[in-house]
Amino acid sequence: MQQTIVALATPNGRSGIGVIRLSGKDAFAIAKGMTADDDIEPKPRTALLRQLHDPHTGDVIDEALVTYFKAPHSFTGEDVVEISCHGSPVLLRQVIDLCLAAGARLADAGEFTLRALSNGQMDLAEAEAIRDLIDAQTTASARQAVRQMRGEMSLSLQPLKDELLNIIVVLESALEFVEDDLPETQIDKVKRSLTDLTDRIRHFASTYEAGHLIRDGLRVALVGRPNVGKSSLFNALLGTERAIVTNIAGTTRDQIHERLVINDIPVSLIDTAGLRETSDEVESIGVERAKAVMNDADLVIVMLDASIQTSPEDREILQKVEGLRYIVALNKIDKLPSTDIDNMIAAEHSHLRYLRGMITPISAKTGDGLDELINAITSPFISEDIGSSGFLITDARHHDLLQRSADELQTSIDGLDSKMSEEIVLIGMHNALKYLGEITGETTTEDMLTRIFSTFCIGK
Repeated sequence: MQQTIVALATPNGRSGIGVIRLSGKDAFAIAKGMTADDDIEPKPRTALLRQLHDPHTGDVIDEALVTYFKAPHSFTGEDVVEISCHGSPVLLRQVIDLCLAAGARLADAGEFTLRALSNGQMDLAEAEAIRDLIDAQTTASARQAVRQMRGEMSLSLQPLKDELLNIIVVLESALEFVEDDLPETQIDKVKRSLTDLTDRIRHFASTYEAGHLIRDGLRVALVGRPNVGKSSLFNALLGTERAIVTNIAGTTRDQIHERLVINDIPVSLIDTAGLRETSDEVESIGVERAKAVMNDADLVIVMLDASIQTSPEDREILQKVEGLRYIVALNKIDKLPSTDIDNMIAAEHSHLRYLRGMITPISAKTGDGLDELINAITSPFISEDIGSSGFLITDARHHDLLQRSADELQTSIDGLDSKMSEEIVLIGMHNALKYLGEITGETTTEDMLTRIFSTFCIGK
């Protein structure tokens, strides 16, 4: 039997309430040992208000709510006790230390959820959804995580696995009981079934583009020459004075990262050092970092100063983003008459025809054009899947396994077309079934589980 584990289930720091969670065969005994009385009866799912005492000194530590969940009707499938104390970090540490002294050990990252998985309380996809729900940055990502946590991923996969297993049984039976090759009509039926199954798996996998965007969001880099208004735009988009803004060229020497949500998509916004040749060693490092960020970003916003003529340095930056996804923010339009703005946009459009750039006139100072720029940031990435009510693949691991499964089935289809033996054709089908099983944890290795649960927080 596994050792009883303990951890703080609420975030570190001061709070109104802090919850300490115990799980294992000794969870109830450890909690009862801190109440210094005998009137805690095992009443599952009933919160009892009790004084907590130090068993060694008898001193009162706190007054807390103690809730007992009896196995197997608990989150982990083991005996679980949750102690809701006042949220003093010193107090919570003291209670955890008493639990450790009584024989518990500190839980590893995600160990409560791992025990729930091991005890059949949930499958692996549902367990991963708990992590995703905790980490959700938008209502859309939280909504998808809840759907996965409630088993929608598993329910979507089960018919695919059942159909594949039925096809495997047909070919396995042919190997066992049929001396001659399968009739051509039956082989055609198997191929049609495999093709339909492959198409459905690929379609399921294709929702990852939208799901990944909802869950992980975009990296957007602001680039341009010094003093074109990058930091001003950075602050305007955030709605706060996060970056220092001055008239001195080279004020921003290193990248500044902040997160915001645009159209229900998480965005990591990066303000970079102005791109120019410089003899200043520190600034030159910032310039090189800006170039690296530009190449790694999902979207680059190239900023130009509308109040002055476009310079050769501006043209050089535009050449560097060729091949990347980018838009041009034509800043400081508040300094120009509208006719001049139209002429400048027309001129820049002529130059950018072969660069696939989109031009958005803005004023970071007055806010003019910011709504259009905000929509331009997300519009290239929004697909019909994001606005649909369907379930989306949000995890890269799931997407990879679905792709592998479809590829293996295509290998089996090609094998049937090439008149290969059933033994060879079945290899791809068995591999596909294994990959589908890895999504829900049926065939997942111990090493993979360790990697997955290392991404969880302590206490969950």
